[in-house]
This record gives sequence, structure tokens and C-alpha cells, in this order.
Amino acid sequence: MSPVRKLILLLLLILLPLVGGTVGYMVIEGANFLDALYMTVITLASIGYREVVPLSHKGQAFTIILITFGVGAVTFSIYMIGGIVVEGQIRKIFGRRYVKRQIEKLKDHYIICGYGRMGSVLAGQLAQEKVPAVVVEQESDALQRLMTSDHLFVEGDATTENVLEAANIKSAKGLISAVASDADNLFITLTARGMNPDLFIMARAYDERSEGKLLLAGADKVVDPYRLGAMRLAHSILRPAFVDFIELATHRDHLDLTMEEIRVEEGSRLAGVMLRDSEIRSRYGLMVITVKKTDGTMTLNPPPDLLIEGGDILIAIGEPGNLRELDEVCASA
Repeated sequence: MSPVRKLILLLLLILLPLVGGTVGYMVIEGANFLDALYMTVITLASIGYREVVPLSHKGQAFTIILITFGVGAVTFSIYMIGGIVVEGQIRKIFGRRYVKRQIEKLKDHYIICGYGRMGSVLAGQLAQEKVPAVVVEQESDALQRLMTSDHLFVEGDATTENVLEAANIKSAKGLISAVASDADNLFITLTARGMNPDLFIMARAYDERSEGKLLLAGADKVVDPYRLGAMRLAHSILRPAFVDFIELATHRDHLDLTMEEIRVEEGSRLAGVMLRDSEIRSRYGLMVITVKKTDGTMTLNPPPDLLIEGGDILIAIGEPGNLRELDEVCASA
């Protein structure tokens, strides 16, 4: 039973003896409403003030019954209501402590500043991929949605150092600033870069003039969602087949085909091997469409004689199970 329904039932349990006692004194003793209510209240409360209505034998018997059942019901209800209130407060306190401990244990996680439309989708995608993340939010509506979700979150202003410290920024891998103001995104970027120089920072920009400022403030990448959305719409009109292919390759809901980036670790058996000798296509049924080198250069549609080196990132497309197998090979020494 939900706490709300339990609270309603307990309130009814208090109300029924109150109504029953009032009606009983009015019927049995002929008391007016106020006197009958007064008699009922002092009886249920066990106060023992004087009787305002002389009681007959029937009235005395009714009072005994009211005390026996009514006082117990009211006392039990008040006790349970107090327990619900206290339990809720305790649960809230311990819930905050639990979340704090969970965040303190995180390492190489992502901090999402803002739980609006962009932040909520991003948090959901990271959770789907089982990538640890912490959301920072201060708006009440967004906090209510966060409380009903499974996301770890910190309540507060992401432009302040103590809030970012609560999100364990020193151990974080990256930060995404997606709040509703370019100025706030700028302050968040400046604060985060000063607290963790090695942090990967992605910032959202609403105005084209803000992109350069965000990059100067320390953002590694700036995203304009409106521009991206407009380009997506244009491609959907001009190149619908291409957009269908990208959606097929990138949506995780599709079980047959997906795209993944896989890092080749130093010491992996694929490090120092040419692409044609890697057996990526013949053994795993995967197609490598891009190779990103450690210096940032990318080779689209890499040739068979391209040498795979430690630190390279392979962007491959194929079945999810085969991609996981390749990832294990690239990660193992």
C-alpha cells in the first residue's frame, strides 16, 4: 500500500470514532451537536474534563464502548501517522547519504549539468550504455523528475565549486554543460576546467557567438543542438537513405546492426597488425569504416595495408555481439 493511501485510511480511522461518538451522544442523550462533539473529543483524548451532558446508563455504556474501541483506534492512527512522517524524513536523509556515498565511489564518470530536454536524453543514453554519470540540477521541476528516476544527482548550482565537488569532479572523465543559458555554460566550463585540467568538457551553445568564448574558456567541444537539428532535417529531405543508414547503425534498439568505436590498447594482438591481416572482417564479420589515430587524424574507408597501432580508435559497424568480441581482443594485452 502506498504511503498516501495508508495516510488516508488512518485519517478515516480517526474520523469514524469522532463522527460515531458525536452522533451517539446526540441520539442517546439528546445533546446538541457542539456538546456531543465536545464529549466525544474529551473522551477520545482521555482528558477527563467535566461532562457537559449528564449521562444515563445507556450513555455510560456507550462511553465505555467509545473509550474501548475509539481511544485505541485514534491512538494507533496518530502513532502510525507520526511513523509515516518520521520514516519519510529518515528515508530522505539516508537516501541522500546513500547517493553521496555512491557518487564518492565513482571514477571516470560523466557529469551532466542540466536535466532539461537535452540533459535528460543524454542521461538516459548513458544509463542504457551502463556508463556512470551524475546529474547536477537546481530547478525544482527537473529535481522532481530526477527523484523518480534511477540517476545519481546533486542538487545545486553547477557554476559553483562546492556543487561540482559534490559531483566528484576530480575523479570524473568528462563534463557536459547543457543548462539553458550560454553565460551559465561559460561559467561552468571555466569552473570545471580550473578544478580538473584533464577533464573532457562538452558545452552546449545557443548562440553562434558563444562558441568561440566556450572554446576559449576550456571546452573541448561545443555543440549547437539547433544547428544539428536543422542539418538532420535537411539531410532527411535531401539524403533520406543516408539518414536511414545512420539511424540503423546508431540506434541501440536495433538488434542486428550497430556502430561502435573500439580502442586498441598497447599490447593488444591487433597492435602492429595491418588491417587486412587483422581478421576483423573475416572472423568477426565487421566493417571498419574509420580509424582515428592518436594525433587526431582520421582515415575514412581505411585501406587494407593501414597499420593498426596501440591507441588507435576503430569505428566499426556490425552485429553487437561481434563488436563486443572485438572490443575484448583490442583491450587484452
